[in-house]
Amino acid sequence: GRMMFNMKEAAMATGATLRSSFLGFFVGVLPGAGATIASAIAYMTEKKISGSEQFGKGDIRGVAAPEAANNASACGSFIPMLTLGIPGSGTTAVMVGALTLYNITPGPAMFVEQPDIVWGLIAALLIGNVMLLVMNIPMINVFARMLSIPLWFLVPAIAAISAVGVYAVHSTTFDLLLMVGLGIFGYILRKMDFPMSPLILGFVLGEMLEQNLRRALSISNGNLVILWESPICKVLLVLAISVLVLPPIWKRWRRYRLRLAEE
Repeated sequence: GRMMFNMKEAAMATGATLRSSFLGFFVGVLPGAGATIASAIAYMTEKKISGSEQFGKGDIRGVAAPEAANNASACGSFIPMLTLGIPGSGTTAVMVGALTLYNITPGPAMFVEQPDIVWGLIAALLIGNVMLLVMNIPMINVFARMLSIPLWFLVPAIAAISAVGVYAVHSTTFDLLLMVGLGIFGYILRKMDFPMSPLILGFVLGEMLEQNLRRALSISNGNLVILWESPICKVLLVLAISVLVLPPIWKRWRRYRLRLAEE
């Protein structure tokens, strides 16, 4: 029946909170990434670092990590908006439109021409975080009671709202059938213990990948060399290959060392 965390739980979650805050901030700086990707990456990262089997079964770090990344990414998304005029999320896109209505163009010149707006926004973010803390702590009991909503009511309600939202986009029956098919496919993957976070990342980033690939090929008139001729591209490709290759090699190395230790 305890609603607040104790000092032991706070100390256990401190490292996860700090790591996820830095990770979420830098993910939020990337235009279009958003809080969903930051939360998923933070959760997967902490699960790998901790090696705990209790993530999703009561480990407080499984809550602290994605929430810290979520909050940090919201602040990080303001960086590309204020410095480059590029919205980093849906919220900042609305803010760019609002500033444009007042003939204010976000970008580097804004720090010189409109410093009161820039620093006022930064101060508002600080005050907003403090106000959220003050408001949410007394309401922990209310939020926790939401978990007592029975699944027989919650699942159909979510499915109905999702169906209405999917149908409202293109008003086609095919979208509803596709939603049902993907839901069944996701259920099968969950039963087979497939991690959901990589699928979410692929779903969110897939469209951005296709759009930017087409844009790059249009700029180079179809020349594929543009994909790896830049030094930054080469570094990113090496890192991506390392992420795919190094984990299996590390696992085999650990198994080999354990086998030698047993012998």
